[in-house]
Amino acid sequence: MSLTESLKWRYAVKKYSDKKVSEADINTIIEAINLSASSAGLQPYRVIVVESPKIRKKLGEGAFNPQITEASHLLVFAAIENLSIAHVDEYMQRMAQTRGVPVESLEKFRQLLIANITGKTQEENFTWAAKQAYIGLGTGIAAASELQVDTTPMEGFIPSKFDDILGLKEKGLKSVVLLALGYRDADKDPYAQAAKVRLPMDVFSSSL
Repeated sequence: MSLTESLKWRYAVKKYSDKKVSEADINTIIEAINLSASSAGLQPYRVIVVESPKIRKKLGEGAFNPQITEASHLLVFAAIENLSIAHVDEYMQRMAQTRGVPVESLEKFRQLLIANITGKTQEENFTWAAKQAYIGLGTGIAAASELQVDTTPMEGFIPSKFDDILGLKEKGLKSVVLLALGYRDADKDPYAQAAKVRLPMDVFSSSL
């Protein structure tokens, strides 16, 4: 299927079957997210892949979304809580090594990034980082749909609880959004056969 057809096929699954997503497909989805657009290429978020039923049971206790425990895998998008000059310097080293250029040649770009980070509050930087994670979320949904892997993007969880269970605080991360991965149970999901409802194109988009 084309990307458009794959996106027409997908929906936010409410009931999952017990079929597992292959490791190869999980890796393809994660690679797509890693290649996703990111402001300045800084990638101020990480993705935690949670397959363990035991851990997902803990995460799902008292949660509004049963997909946390019922899906095959759960992706937790976690933004860097406190962006710093050290993050910029790590990025500069990686860029220099990847592109085979002296790190000194990137100093102008480095100073631009540092000025952007230090010119904002910690809260503002975290909000920006979280928005970058949402771009990755969209890429992950599209990549999964091309593989005919079902997804459910989710908020409505308690980030601090997830951070504690997954040990994110020690890594300087805070969870911001979730993505369940698996395969729909068409017999039990009342929305499996429902037509997708979207705005007409001439209402959704306009040209000037």
